[in-house]
Amino acid sequence: MPKPVINEHSVVRKKQKRKVILGTILLLMLLSVSVAVYHYLKPLPAGISHEGDIHSSGQVEFLYDLTYENEGNVTHNQVIFDQIENMIDEADDFILMDMFLFNDEYDRSASYPALSRSLMEALIDKKKQDQEVEITVITDRINTFYGSYPSEIAEELEEQGIKVVFTDLKPLRDSNPFYSGGHRTFLQWFGTSGSGWIPNAFSPDSPDVTLRSYLDLLNFKANHRKVVVNEKEGLVTSANPHDGSSLHSNMAFVVKGEILRELVQTEKAVANMSGADVNLNESAAVFEQGETGDYDVQLLTEGKIKKHLLDELKKTKKQEKVTVGAFYLSDRDIVTELLAASKRGAEIKLILDANKDAFGREKNGVPNRPVAHELVTESDQKIQVRWYKTNGEQYHTKLVLFERNQEDTVIGGSANFTKRNLGDFNLETDLKITGPADTGIMADIEEYFYTIWNNKSGIYTEDYEVFADDSLGLRFLYRFQEWSGISSF
Repeated sequence: MPKPVINEHSVVRKKQKRKVILGTILLLMLLSVSVAVYHYLKPLPAGISHEGDIHSSGQVEFLYDLTYENEGNVTHNQVIFDQIENMIDEADDFILMDMFLFNDEYDRSASYPALSRSLMEALIDKKKQDQEVEITVITDRINTFYGSYPSEIAEELEEQGIKVVFTDLKPLRDSNPFYSGGHRTFLQWFGTSGSGWIPNAFSPDSPDVTLRSYLDLLNFKANHRKVVVNEKEGLVTSANPHDGSSLHSNMAFVVKGEILRELVQTEKAVANMSGADVNLNESAAVFEQGETGDYDVQLLTEGKIKKHLLDELKKTKKQEKVTVGAFYLSDRDIVTELLAASKRGAEIKLILDANKDAFGREKNGVPNRPVAHELVTESDQKIQVRWYKTNGEQYHTKLVLFERNQEDTVIGGSANFTKRNLGDFNLETDLKITGPADTGIMADIEEYFYTIWNNKSGIYTEDYEVFADDSLGLRFLYRFQEWSGISSF
């Protein structure tokens, strides 16, 4: 039989084609990896990760919302948004608000107070009463499902002359680099707007969304701040003006004095990063008032929150106390220092959300349950844990109290105790307050923790054993998600 004729040129062309394809794939992969590494480590925008001056003040207030059981009934004590609406009403020069969730989207199989619309109406009423008051609202693109549809609340505010700024998160570092490198390289150029066709994960009653919006969501990055400031006082909180979050348990600090200037500047930094020009009638004379007192107050944002949490944990000594109230606790450095403080003889108590509910959906307990197991086990049960007893809502607080002999220190605000929230990825705002032990605001916070730990005048918390979970799979999932950034916490 004659041998088959081999076309050598054809073989060469095929090999060359394979090399070109392989080379192109490798080049694109290298490009994606390079983009991922750069945007994970790149310099932060100006004014982000702020460590403020220490201000002496006698005008600091601690507020909290609590949902709990009392004699068989569920009781809701909600005061934070009453304070915010009072601040809106009393403003003479300006109102600057930065809120993560500001919408009414949730599964309508449940029913919640119309918190978002109430706040919107308070802002609109104020603007109608006094056109000279400059009002600016900064928020996150989650309220438009990342560009799939407009925010009705934002549109109504803008119709009344209120400036709304949607935060541009692209200048921030990427918390999910394994995904975001590819998204920045190949997908972001197509935008997110258009005719939606995929059901809305936030609410079946909300508009359908585009696939590109879901792909944007997977960057897992947010302006997570919750701040309100006018020329008279400022409020930093863990609470969102979101109907589905309206019954959560939260905390807030109210401050006065020169620190208000810093609050404004840190918010202007976000507006500038987003390409917006925020002009306010800032009154320096008012900001200068109320500067002396028993408390040292410091404004911290983003990674500087973690820096100060670690500093306080590292200097905690034998017989000193650390009490944590947290929606999420997962940051590995925080976990390590809690264990180290316990080994030095510090008394550590944790009040944690069991991570079982999220707007009508059941969660798997990550990260708090595997973290609690690690802390209890590794400390030989010296670290004590109680779960906040929720009924569909969340224990959404982010608060740490350090009790020492002469003075206490408290750190609290918007930041969950996770890598994403504390690692210069999300935008966050907290306050650090130091003052005489057992007096004023420190006594209020001590009483707050004592009440919910001991179920004083109600059922707030339940034993660790109720949600104790030693599942190896859950522990692996938590460690992988915290390390990789491929998670929603």
